Amino acid sequence: MASSGVNPSSQPLIPIFKGEKYHLWSIKMQTMFKSQELWDIVESGYTEPAPQDPPVEPDQRLRDNRKRDARALFFIQTAVDDEIFPRISSAKTAKEAWEIIKHEYLGDRKVIAVKLQSLRSEFDSLHQKEKETIQSYLSRVSGIVNQMKSYGETIDNERGVSKVLRSLNREFKHVVVAIEESKDLTTYTFDELMCSLLAHEERNNKYEEKVEEKAFQIKGESS
Repeated sequence: MASSGVNPSSQPLIPIFKGEKYHLWSIKMQTMFKSQELWDIVESGYTEPAPQDPPVEPDQRLRDNRKRDARALFFIQTAVDDEIFPRISSAKTAKEAWEIIKHEYLGDRKVIAVKLQSLRSEFDSLHQKEKETIQSYLSRVSGIVNQMKSYGETIDNERGVSKVLRSLNREFKHVVVAIEESKDLTTYTFDELMCSLLAHEERNNKYEEKVEEKAFQIKGESS
């Protein structure tokens, strides 16, 4: 039976952060929180009422928020290595714990701005290398795009697709023209682009193999 991604106790599988590749870990954690309908409580937190005398019994909404926040905080505590846990051990809310990790490993606004500027430059200069496969090149593009998104950059699908089309090797010139003329790039997805390019690359490879095989046969006959 295929794994469902959930352990026997219905607890989501939690990626462990050991202090490296924060952007990848944060993306996985955000997806996990969204699957549990907890991302809003991590991202925005909730408001605790001011202490009153005599204390007022919390309403159902407040009890639910406290329960959801405690669950989200538990996930964050579970998701960090023992070496990192002491840094968030005093955090009382999921938002507080998340921000502590984010600030330490992502940086403050100035640091983020510098890193984003560097990534934008790297994104703009991306180009498929000679002999580089489509799979390898698209993995490089996706890696940089995901890092930019983790720093708060908004990159819509059209921007990513257009970048790839403009930066492919000349052997893809005809398929690029065909895609630009026949597809609406505002709705044409990155996955659809990948499938088209992989199919084109496979056809090219088969053609080149046949050409080489024929040339070898001709050489053998003439020798």
